[in-house]
Amino acid sequence: MNAVLIELVLGVRNLRRNVKRSLAALATVASGVVAFMLAGGFIAWTLVQGREGAIHSQLGHVQIVRPGFFDRGIANPYGFLLPSEDTGLAIFQRPDVVAVTPRLLFNGLISHGETTVAFSGEGIDPLKERPIASAMTILTGHDLGGLDERQALLGEGLARSLAVAPGDRVVLMTTASGGGPSAIEVEVAGTFMSVAKEYDDYAVRLPIPLARKVMRVSGATSWVVLLTDTERTANFVQAANSALSSKEFQVVPWRELADFFNKTEALFTKQVTVVKVIIGMIILLTIANTLTMSVLERTAEIGTSLAVGVPKAAVMRQHVLEGALIGIIGGLVGVALGSMLGFVISTIGIPMPPPPGMAHGFVAKISITPSLAFEAMVLAIFPTVVASVIPAWKASRMNIIEALRVGQ
Repeated sequence: MNAVLIELVLGVRNLRRNVKRSLAALATVASGVVAFMLAGGFIAWTLVQGREGAIHSQLGHVQIVRPGFFDRGIANPYGFLLPSEDTGLAIFQRPDVVAVTPRLLFNGLISHGETTVAFSGEGIDPLKERPIASAMTILTGHDLGGLDERQALLGEGLARSLAVAPGDRVVLMTTASGGGPSAIEVEVAGTFMSVAKEYDDYAVRLPIPLARKVMRVSGATSWVVLLTDTERTANFVQAANSALSSKEFQVVPWRELADFFNKTEALFTKQVTVVKVIIGMIILLTIANTLTMSVLERTAEIGTSLAVGVPKAAVMRQHVLEGALIGIIGGLVGVALGSMLGFVISTIGIPMPPPPGMAHGFVAKISITPSLAFEAMVLAIFPTVVASVIPAWKASRMNIIEALRVGQ
């Protein structure tokens, strides 16, 4: 322990020999860490918001359907109907289940005046659906109030195409289960916005009894499950697959339905990796230059140490330790500054324009997590240690006679 402490003290003293150069190296490391934390925190916040927005506006955490529904059932929902309710299955009584609600998907044409466009409809239970659709924003009018209402909610884009407002009446036309045409007239209760503009351009939501009436069925196409936490999804899916027959039910987690989010996450993850590599290279080159200059300035001293019997390994270890100290100190300063800046920026907010697939902008924040801070420390320490290896190796392999002659 005494030897380790002595080496640490010597390492700190060596860094203090040239304060300006050491501060420049520390500033480079700290700046790189701050840049990484802010960029990574912004992307982490964006991904979490995108994930939770998709879950709490459309997907839920898990959807239970008939096997093959998402492959063939969208075009022919009548062949993949579930019972109208979950029939008290034990899997839905778990403490991590917040809500279970039936949905009935259908599609057809919607008319207002002389305008007719295609729509994608969902019959829902307004009360059970409310916690799952918490990320939906009612823009005009009001939300659906109950199962007995003869009203519908329209997506913002669809309402704009039809030029309708709350209180107007529209006609929904679809193909009933028997193959014949079916239609129903409903009042527009309001318009809504979700996280996906594509969905809002075609979506109609109405009480599930009305959807069953127009389709002439009594079941549901899916049961949507909301959990207490997204991290519990995998455990619930495993338990549901064990409890439910695979011949009758297919348990689909939200990620398998969130194609846009998955591609966005893959893109952002690669961007963070590129940023990390660039910052790591800048730190590595800066520290390598700093330590190389330090070795050149201390050539006679290193030669003296070797001449009096200091092992080469100890000389090398001392210089690697100096690089590690720069990484540790710079990393800690960078993490502290990055955390403070992230908090300040999040408090103010970052106004963002509408991203692809969305109709409205948003105010972004910076999410600094313990895992991000750990990655930042690794980014600070690893390149500095690697950068110190070559100068340290050269220092430990100096010719003693030539080293002692330097400066004479």
